[in-house]
Amino acid sequence: MTEALYGFAALLVLVFLRVPLAFAMGIVGFVGFYYLTGNWNAAEAMAARRVVDTAMDYGLSVIPLFILMGNFVSHAGLSDALFRASNGFLGHRKGGQAMATIVACGGFSAICGSSLATCATMGRVAMPQMRKYGYKDSLAAASIAAGGTLGILIPPSVMLVIYGILTETSIRELFAAGFIPGILGIFLYLGAVKWVLWRDPEAGPAAERVAWPERLNALKSVGSTLALFVLVIGGIYLGVFTPTEAAGIGAMGAFLIAL
Repeated sequence: MTEALYGFAALLVLVFLRVPLAFAMGIVGFVGFYYLTGNWNAAEAMAARRVVDTAMDYGLSVIPLFILMGNFVSHAGLSDALFRASNGFLGHRKGGQAMATIVACGGFSAICGSSLATCATMGRVAMPQMRKYGYKDSLAAASIAAGGTLGILIPPSVMLVIYGILTETSIRELFAAGFIPGILGIFLYLGAVKWVLWRDPEAGPAAERVAWPERLNALKSVGSTLALFVLVIGGIYLGVFTPTEAAGIGAMGAFLIAL
């Protein structure tokens, strides 16, 4: 128990020293293994074998492929298109841009699968717009942070993939289980925005109304990405291909969209 506490404390120190998390965990694990076994050669062999085994794990290849898919669609301007589309229908309401941010985060999560990437990407797009219309920073930041958490629920969630691999649970079933809570989370966050505005009507001023032709054009701009999501997730749900194959197909489709 004492050794575990020392290891945890060492990990925190390395993180506070701004050592990348992967390297910090690797250093603590390597030193801890050597401390427990007293065999330097065994610790070196364990570290080398673990790196190679993890890199060659077929199941884990789904993670970088889904992340690559998210990077491709982000490069193609999906985050801006999602925000424009959701803002076109919600922005003219009080707190509408905060609501649009949450909806756009949900849409980006459906392609990216990462909460951190969703929060960082949508924050770059939505925060300047909300400040432009006089939103309070508390509401603007909260809507981005809350929307970012949808990345661990809405498929293809990287966290669900990791959980499925560690617990030997069907990733297809985990994706099916995460979809409804993710949609429910969007509506609950929208309700939270309305509640904040009920308490403080000046927190989120309304923006100008967008004309219907512009709304439809904004929807068309996200059509290809929506089709890619349906292809990837629908193929997994219907058993047409495995999650790893779906990730590869999604990455290739996202690459074609980004061209």
